[in-house]
Amino acid sequence: MGGGSAVDRGGGRRLYLKVTGKGEKVRYVPLHGIAGDLIDEYLSKAGHGGDHAGGLFRPFRDSRGGGRKKAITPDSVYKLVKRYSALLGFEIGAHALRATAATNALDHDADIAKVQEWLGHANIATTRIYDHRKTRPEDSPTFKVSY
Repeated sequence: MGGGSAVDRGGGRRLYLKVTGKGEKVRYVPLHGIAGDLIDEYLSKAGHGGDHAGGLFRPFRDSRGGGRKKAITPDSVYKLVKRYSALLGFEIGAHALRATAATNALDHDADIAKVQEWLGHANIATTRIYDHRKTRPEDSPTFKVSY
């Protein structure tokens, strides 16, 4: 994920994340309802409940008025994912989560063009890197021929 993200209800219950990526390119990514509920809970606990216009990872203040002066950076997100995954017994970066989501979507028959749009890839060849369906023997044309 590039720059900032914001939750946008778009006038209804459907949630979108406004994602600012490389080159300040903005796209709106649909957000699953469960994820939206978790984000609402996070924003509420972080003291930003009800304010869906700001970034997802914002500055916060502690009970004494101290705290972060700047919003969390993409590099900080990467470090947090790495740290917490290490505590769970493995180490991954934030990009691995993105790659896993793309692979999972493709494995569950998501349209590759939609996944390309979802990831913000300019070229579909970049998205094809996550498409491992072609490497599964059962998906080979060999098994599609009727003998």
